[in-house]
Amino acid sequence: MTVRVLLADDQAMVREGFSVLLGAQPGIEVAGEAADGHEAVAKTAELAPDVVLMDVRMPGMDGLEATRRISATTKVIVLTTFDLDEYVYGALRAGASGFLLKKASAGALAEAVRVVAAGEALLAPSVTRRLIAEFARLGGPRAPRRERLDRLTARETEVLTLVAHGLSNGEIAGRLVVAEQTVKTHIGNILAKLDLRDRTQAVVHAYETGLVRPGPGAR
Repeated sequence: MTVRVLLADDQAMVREGFSVLLGAQPGIEVAGEAADGHEAVAKTAELAPDVVLMDVRMPGMDGLEATRRISATTKVIVLTTFDLDEYVYGALRAGASGFLLKKASAGALAEAVRVVAAGEALLAPSVTRRLIAEFARLGGPRAPRRERLDRLTARETEVLTLVAHGLSNGEIAGRLVVAEQTVKTHIGNILAKLDLRDRTQAVVHAYETGLVRPGPGAR
């Protein structure tokens, strides 16, 4: 199946570069381009891409607001120059499925598109740890909606805690002495019960509700 991608960046050279890189990858088609957030929202509605590669810093409507408007129906990968760009965390809260550095290789870019298109979150354990550090810098929970956590079983709560600490599915399986498929099932249940779209939102939710707090125990 071909993955259709919309490129949103205010720099024409960046769009052209990504278009060439992605166009050369099997199974990926560049469906269109947008030069700002307004155009990204409009083109998303018009072209219905599978994934939007979204720059954050654009004139007019920025990538944060554009992500907020389209993430309920379309998967978004945020493009950033710096891996600790403060805007990245706002984008994750706005519903982005992950983020990618603009200096990423063609292979990494294509893999990111495929991973997100397949419904997974582009949030490796190392990225999760940076997210933890940012939550520590920003302070405590922002949206205390802990009543939703009551929907989880004790084991599901444990799995969510480990996900938020940056453990991969394999590491969680080893920690709990269960099959990796069992971990995937638990994560699927967690997302369904908390009305979350993917692993990225689950990590953000765990910190925003105060289930997990940054500290020495965070990996």
